Amino acid sequence: MIAIVGLVLGVVLGLVLQPDVPAGLQPYLPIAVVAALDTLAGGLRASLDGAFDAHVFITSFLFNVMIAAFLVFLGDQLGVGSQLSTAVIVVLGIRIFSNAAAIRRLLFRS
Repeated sequence: MIAIVGLVLGVVLGLVLQPDVPAGLQPYLPIAVVAALDTLAGGLRASLDGAFDAHVFITSFLFNVMIAAFLVFLGDQLGVGSQLSTAVIVVLGIRIFSNAAAIRRLLFRS
């Protein structure tokens, strides 16, 4: 419940304050958001499985976002930033949809 309140509060604050993202960080924001969504989907799946652990969730959240941002940074340094960003999005997207399918099966027992 605290996570949902925090998520809603963060979205509301973002909409009200409309913070500016520095130009140097703009390529990393979409990747960080997708990595965060992947972690949230995994956390929801773990919660429905009865295996949720807050410490694992928080460390996974931070680690996924940092690794995804590092991969985009590495791609930029190697001159293949857009290709590596696409690869990260595809992999995380597959994980999100895999977790969504598992959540659907758990919720609807199908």
